[in-house]
Amino acid sequence: MRLWHYELVRALPDKQLVSQWRELCAIASRINKIGYPNHLLVNKIMDYSYKEFLDYSERVVNEMYYRGFKMNVVKYDQFYQNILNNRDKFKNVKQSVCGQFRGWHTKRYYWQCYSNLQEEYDCGGISEAEWARVVKNGRFVSSS
Repeated sequence: MRLWHYELVRALPDKQLVSQWRELCAIASRINKIGYPNHLLVNKIMDYSYKEFLDYSERVVNEMYYRGFKMNVVKYDQFYQNILNNRDKFKNVKQSVCGQFRGWHTKRYYWQCYSNLQEEYDCGGISEAEWARVVKNGRFVSSS
């Protein structure tokens, strides 16, 4: 499991974007079942507000709509109910803005995610056109 750096969401190849939505649903489901995601790469989500998680999720959903993907309304509603019903489990320790996970989605984390996508491209898992979108639209612009 991974939450791609928020600045890469609009540049993700289609497969990774759809997989990100599935992972968000899986995270919400695990939080609903056991109270936390139970995965090393995403457990820290519980240090942020549930609103931060919802904002990030909206970023992913909006990008999917922009690209013409159809959302399963039942799955979408279930996702939000899982988060809203468990919002008290989020610690809300770290303050952030609009799904950016400050302190987590840093410049270093951006380059880790970017390198992961680059490796996918180098191994043939991402097409030339998809990689060009990552390179063109995935530039790091944040100061953190």
